[in-house]
Amino acid sequence: MRNRKTDSSIRRQRGASLVELAAIVTFLLLLTLGVIDFGRGYYLGIEVANAADAGAQYGLQNPGDASLTGDMKQAAKNDAADVTTWAANYPLAVTGCMCSDGSSPSPGCGSNPSCPGGTQVVNYVTVQTRATYTPMFPWPGVPSSITLNGSATYWVGQ
Repeated sequence: MRNRKTDSSIRRQRGASLVELAAIVTFLLLLTLGVIDFGRGYYLGIEVANAADAGAQYGLQNPGDASLTGDMKQAAKNDAADVTTWAANYPLAVTGCMCSDGSSPSPGCGSNPSCPGGTQVVNYVTVQTRATYTPMFPWPGVPSSITLNGSATYWVGQ
């Protein structure tokens, strides 16, 4: 003969276990989605930073040639194939010259530039990248879109 008190106790325990399992699975699912979403944003941030570096490295081929800026921008975009949300007018690419102390050479970057105090004239290339990341889900405390920035500058002595 079975004990009815034991049978109902077992059923209550099974029901409680099912409720606990549902709560834990829901929590783990939300945690997993958060990790995936954060990982996507982090990956795109790395892509944007590496794109700036790739564009600037492309510009090192001939740093005094201002006509390379379009190619530098394209090299940056090619390096970040997964980035589809570039900000308007980005990537930015600039080539120029400056004195190694940060001042401007005289008479500029034209013929025979000179720098004061024995500093040297250096050519530089700079590429800046900016893209927008939108999380998959609206998370509490997380903005609806996040701006990702990258920048790379290389100096080449003359």
